[in-house]
Amino acid sequence: MSKRAMPQPPGYWFGGGAVPVWARALSGIYGAAVALRRRLYRAGLLRRHRIGVPVIVVGNLIAGGTGKTPLTIALVERLRAAGFKPGVASRGYGRSGEGQARWVDAATPPAEGGDEPVLIARQTGTRVRVDRDRVAAAKALVAAGCDVVVCDDGLQHYRLQRDVEIEVIDGVRRYGNGRLMPAGPLREPAARADECDFRVVNLPDADGAAAFGEWPMHLQADDALPVSGGRPKPLSAFVGQRVHAVAGIGNPDRFFAMLRSRGLGVVPHAFPDHHAYRAEDFAFGSELPVLMTEKDAVKCAAFANAWFYSVPVAAKLPEAFWIALLERLGPVPSASAGR
Repeated sequence: MSKRAMPQPPGYWFGGGAVPVWARALSGIYGAAVALRRRLYRAGLLRRHRIGVPVIVVGNLIAGGTGKTPLTIALVERLRAAGFKPGVASRGYGRSGEGQARWVDAATPPAEGGDEPVLIARQTGTRVRVDRDRVAAAKALVAAGCDVVVCDDGLQHYRLQRDVEIEVIDGVRRYGNGRLMPAGPLREPAARADECDFRVVNLPDADGAAAFGEWPMHLQADDALPVSGGRPKPLSAFVGQRVHAVAGIGNPDRFFAMLRSRGLGVVPHAFPDHHAYRAEDFAFGSELPVLMTEKDAVKCAAFANAWFYSVPVAAKLPEAFWIALLERLGPVPSASAGR
């Protein structure tokens, strides 16, 4: 297992149960540190940096996955369709040499660029820069010709001044037990969400409904793509079959539940978030199709066989969301410059 892989959260975060005394004590210390840091930025004692182009931050208040990366990919595609030249800034969590900045493209090994940045680069073909310093990453994107920067994660990275904040919430887990880390999943108090410009709720199915002030998002999955190359197969081709389902993401159960809802017999295999896969990880003892998330699949191409499939998802949001977002950004820089 990768040294940087994130373990699955403790059961009391989302499943109820008593929170250990030590976790409650550390949560108080953590909360005080978060509040102090916020006050220092508000007072101007810690500096925020503008980069000269609009910055959109896609993030969440809880630790773990909520669907940020599919939304980031959808954002890049919509911004490009509107005439912008978007670039993506990311920390590239879990990559080797994390302290070094680099450009990421479709050919970058995930171990060097990070699984999520490589996936974004492959899906969109846009400029992707990974750097622990998101201000430096954003400036590099602007220097490369980008006129809007999308930050994949980074809601708590206050050094980079942002124009639009999008909070992504898991529609099932929400804020868990509502406590700050490590007593609960929250990175910041839940009230922080009121400061975000958009609140996007990743709903588990198309029949789910968002609350007032929330924008519904559904992750649509239709096909399974052979990891080693070849024609896609519709997910319906696996209905009634048993499959090995592999997910090394923040919330593996969401992927497993999606496959079950499509009529597949799921044998679940949950791995830590950002897990560095090896061929031995797939010694399951039975030759069944192996279906995995795109984020996992980018790390398995070197040893994938004909049984390995990636299940791509596409973020679907109301058209009104995109209209509101583009109105918030204003005119495309190149278009306004020509007036």
